[in-house]
Amino acid sequence: MEFILVVLAVMLAILLGWLLKQSFNTQPWVAEVVEEGAHRAPMNANAKVIALAALLAVITSFFALIMSAYALRMDLGDWAPLTEPQLLWINSGVLVLASITFQWTRNAAMRGDASKLRPGMIVTGVLTTAFLIGQFVAWRQLNASGEYITSNPANAFFFFLTGAHAVHILGGMYVWARATIRLFTGRGAQTVRQSIELCTVYWHFLLLVWIVMFGLLLST
Repeated sequence: MEFILVVLAVMLAILLGWLLKQSFNTQPWVAEVVEEGAHRAPMNANAKVIALAALLAVITSFFALIMSAYALRMDLGDWAPLTEPQLLWINSGVLVLASITFQWTRNAAMRGDASKLRPGMIVTGVLTTAFLIGQFVAWRQLNASGEYITSNPANAFFFFLTGAHAVHILGGMYVWARATIRLFTGRGAQTVRQSIELCTVYWHFLLLVWIVMFGLLLST
């Protein structure tokens, strides 16, 4: 369990370091284009970076605490290990592809290549939605086989962990949807560049959380 906590701590340190680097490297005389066509200093941009860093810190703490409780609860006698659906492997691959696609889209946004933003955002959204649907199907498969959330503590933790992860992805999908709508309503790449960049970090983070969490579920 200590290894899991160390991995989560390293994840947080790397992401916080990257975000803070982006914040401190922003030159105060560089203006950011806003929706109304005016210009402003990047103070609001830095605030978004710091807000995301704080959010990732909170999410990391949340999952670390739940995983710690998971490890402690396993030692009690009523724990019956759950056989995870094989579909979770496919879901994991889909989430990896979504993260890779978002990174590709982010790179295009940084280059100012607007032609790749719309297809990149759409493919990312489709893959992420497919992951969420796949998780729902996996839950249904467990219920169909008699593995209910109330059957034993292992089941309850499985549904809670995977459900909490899905909820955090849904939160990211809200920001993804706003950025995508802005792209399809004629906004330029510059107006959504930071949203794409921060969403990409969030997607990578949730992918890493899922890998750690899935590894914990498989090993126990």
